[in-house]
Amino acid sequence: MAAFLQSIGYEHWILTALLIVPVAGAAIVLAAPAAAARSIALAVTLLELILSLGLWVAFDPSLDGMQFERVIPWVGTYGIEYHVGIDGISLMMVLLTTVLTPLSVLGSWAGITTRERGFYGMMLVLTTGMIGVFVALDLFFFYVLWEVMLIPMYFIIGIWGGKARLYASLKFFIYTMVGSLLMLVAILYVYFAAGRQSGGAFSFSLEHILRHLPTLPLGTQAWLFGAFFLAFAIKVPMFPFHTWLPDAHTEAPTAGSVLLAGVLLKMGTYGFIRFAVPLFPAVAFHPTVSRIIITLAVIGIVYGALVAMVQPDFKRLVAYSSVSHLGFVMLGLWALTMQGTQGAFLVMINHGISTGALFLLIGMVYERRHSRLVTDFGGIAAVMPAFAAILTFVSLSSIGLPATNGFVGEFLVLLGSFQTHPAAAVIATTGVIIAAAYLLWALKRILYGPLEKNENRGLTDLTGREYAILAPLLALILWLGFYPQPVLRRMEPAARAYIESAQRAAPGAPDVAAREGR
Repeated sequence: MAAFLQSIGYEHWILTALLIVPVAGAAIVLAAPAAAARSIALAVTLLELILSLGLWVAFDPSLDGMQFERVIPWVGTYGIEYHVGIDGISLMMVLLTTVLTPLSVLGSWAGITTRERGFYGMMLVLTTGMIGVFVALDLFFFYVLWEVMLIPMYFIIGIWGGKARLYASLKFFIYTMVGSLLMLVAILYVYFAAGRQSGGAFSFSLEHILRHLPTLPLGTQAWLFGAFFLAFAIKVPMFPFHTWLPDAHTEAPTAGSVLLAGVLLKMGTYGFIRFAVPLFPAVAFHPTVSRIIITLAVIGIVYGALVAMVQPDFKRLVAYSSVSHLGFVMLGLWALTMQGTQGAFLVMINHGISTGALFLLIGMVYERRHSRLVTDFGGIAAVMPAFAAILTFVSLSSIGLPATNGFVGEFLVLLGSFQTHPAAAVIATTGVIIAAAYLLWALKRILYGPLEKNENRGLTDLTGREYAILAPLLALILWLGFYPQPVLRRMEPAARAYIESAQRAAPGAPDVAAREGR
């Protein structure tokens, strides 16, 4: 298969195709009859998935650096290029996006009954924005796609969301925009600084800026890192920048919640990996900054889990669990060990799969019962046994049960972080225990016990369409739980590059490298 892909020049056009196909599909959706919009959107997203699977086959995990690179001058006067490429972590983020997108479209089949063309058009434009963020290697191009991604999600929440959709969409937009504007200022600063250092060769290329960015005063670097940090911390979201997330999740339609949790939150952690840390390692791993970030990560893990425990709305409970899970990612990234970094990468993937599945399941029961309040259910396993079994299995994967995907990532994070920050790792472990408490308690109240409410007696079990949505996610949960090695192997060079970027300035990095045997 790899030889066939090479024979058709796959590496030269695939990333461009992944960006163009959804936008072209959006134009077709907008021009088609409303009744055909969802079918066209599903066909386009399935084509996108098929095209992206070649990346898994053709990607060479033995190579360092970027693969499938494509550089085309865009606005040559200002050094702006169409520059795309992927490494192991961006490969997995692209595949996560292309897997979740058709499932989200199929999951909205019965829930979206008005303005279908607009909804599915927005979903396809959002797909381009999400993939573009993960493949962009030009800072200007990255920023454009970062903002492109914001607009369709704003409309998806604001038009097709719940009762408080306008408040939630506006809050989401304002939080993200404030961080984005500060990041733009920092991008322009490093652009001019690197350009002057290179003798007037101004370029937004990340590679060019990393090569020519002068050693700036530590105070200046701190301000610049702070701008990137705010943009990415809001998107993660880290405590205390998380307050937009529960409202956005609760009010978004099912497809919006799946992509918001499954993909958009990962843009924050990805931003740290790709941009903030390589550009400003001296600040990112300064002892004071490291202590602050690790402290916020641990607070987020415990706080998110505790607040999730008291949520009356099941969807809001899962939203707060995301704050806790993404705290593990930040802890793993700042552990500066191979196990911690690989674990952080895996948690990003696994959270997208398990939490995406949870939001899909919540959407399925909401379509039947028109309620997400835990107290409105009870005993529905008697009438929805397949739904109950799958919800229990997915919840156990979110908790981190051994032999499921959730266990591997969080175990590696705790293993890696214990080497460098043992106290933080011990406290973070309590987040796993609390996660078991809030999810198992929610399952008990929703699924088991006597079937007391008459409204629940007529609920129907999963349909064929819903089985088709959930089957790929269940397969991924088991595969990554039993055999994560192929994914870890493809991400290992990216993890090593991330750690080595810290070695340039982090005081303890050489010792970390020695511990990893390099």
